[in-house]
Order: sequence, then structure tokens, then C-alpha cells
Amino acid sequence: MLQDLENNFSELEKKISNLQKNYRILAEKLSELSVEHEDLKKKYDEERKRNQVLAEEQKNIKLYSAISGNPEHNRLMKNHINRLVKEIDFCIAQLQNSGL
Repeated sequence: MLQDLENNFSELEKKISNLQKNYRILAEKLSELSVEHEDLKKKYDEERKRNQVLAEEQKNIKLYSAISGNPEHNRLMKNHINRLVKEIDFCIAQLQNSGL
């Protein structure tokens, strides 16, 4: 009986030792993955900002091209002018409603 208890106890010690070893390995892996995740997050943010800048530059290039008379971008220019006219009309209506 005592021998069985000692065997059980030694098996439990081995299992606990293996669990501790696995826990340390997993903790190290988690730390590595956390660092990698942060690096990837930073790269993603940088690329997203770069993409926004490029999209804005592309929009400006199309607008400048339309202003310079490029027939491919006439529709873009007309839409832009219509949007500006609507904004001006809205502002005028607000001024009239406020009594100025």
C-alpha cells in the first residue's frame, strides 16, 4: 500500500514537472508572439497611413488633371464643382434661416 502511494506520488511529481516545463515553454512562446503582434500592428498602421496618403495624392492628381482640361476627368471635375455649389447653397440657406 505504501509502495503504491509512493509510486503515485512520484508519477504526480513527474506530471507536475512536465506541466511546469510546458507552461514555461508556452509562456515564452506567448511573449514572442506578443512582440511579433505588436510589430505587425505597427507595420499595419504605417501601411494604412501610407495608403491614405497615396489615396489622397491620387485624388488630388485626378482633380488637377480635370482642372487642366484632361477630357478623361471632366466628369470628376463636374461632380466636384456640383458638390461645391451644393455646399455653398446649403451655407446660403443657413444664413438666410438665421436672419443674417
